[in-house]
Amino acid sequence: MKIAVDAMGGDHAPSVVVDGAVQAAKDLGLELILVGRKHVIQAELAAYDTAGLSLEILHAEQTVAMDEHNPAAAVKAGKDSSMVLGMDAVKRGEAEAFVTAGHSGAALAAALFRLGRIRGIKRPALSTVFPSQTPQGYCFLLDIGANADCKPEYLLQFAVMGAIYAERVLGVARPRVAIVSNGEEEGKGNQLVQETVPLLKASSLNFVGNAEGKDIPWGIADVIVTDGFTGNVVIKLSEGVSRLLMDILKAELTSRSMSKIGALLAKPAFDGVRARLDYREYGGAPLLGIDGVVIVGHGRSDARAIRNAIRVAAQTVENGVLEAIKQGLAEHEV
Repeated sequence: MKIAVDAMGGDHAPSVVVDGAVQAAKDLGLELILVGRKHVIQAELAAYDTAGLSLEILHAEQTVAMDEHNPAAAVKAGKDSSMVLGMDAVKRGEAEAFVTAGHSGAALAAALFRLGRIRGIKRPALSTVFPSQTPQGYCFLLDIGANADCKPEYLLQFAVMGAIYAERVLGVARPRVAIVSNGEEEGKGNQLVQETVPLLKASSLNFVGNAEGKDIPWGIADVIVTDGFTGNVVIKLSEGVSRLLMDILKAELTSRSMSKIGALLAKPAFDGVRARLDYREYGGAPLLGIDGVVIVGHGRSDARAIRNAIRVAAQTVENGVLEAIKQGLAEHEV
């Protein structure tokens, strides 16, 4: 399997991207194409033992800046950018997936311009695995930022794509689907939620109703559907609260001698908690609905996050998610 990686995308590119790519090539046995300025990538690779690894370089002179205010225009103007050339490699069949930790808006624009939507899909959705008390330890949340404003039919399609991903990649049989609302009772929610619920109930999905924000971590459903504005607030707030709790816990455990001893004994448990709450362990966000496999990582991704984003791309390809979504749209008649 060959995966293209945007070597220039992210707050800490190219160093952490190259590091993560080398890790992925070693650990997962994947063939990778590093897209970006050739001499820069070569200089980074020189610090690693890459003997026996399949690491190609696809030269791209341009880069879409992380602080770009008009990503669509930047993508149109930057036809020689690492993001565009990486998408083109997927389009031509030279790579089976593309991974970037670059500007998420530009990634969406490039995917739409270069790969297009799956036939019948009205809007693609960014998605992510979210820690939860489900049997598998997480739920699947979408949209988390691709579409700030949505229509009911968009959310229905998000639900179908999310359920297919949960089945194929996460191994959840007949996943439970819920929609984010301000109350669990039927009839609660804004106009979008109230108009979407009848569509979900009428579908063949395993729809279980509304999910309040507090219920998402407690395993109320395997797939959580919402608009991109709400979804982005959910994950950003969760990231902030998780970091706050870990910092408070660390401060309390190191404030007294006895606490320090207890902390040392409990370190394996705390490491496990940290791993479950760490975005880096989940890699990147699949951009579902695009006619190609695209994974968008966090802008501040480090090498471990990049490695795991590449893993997510490989799993998405291996489990035939793209073709399953195409078939699923017809089966669910959406």
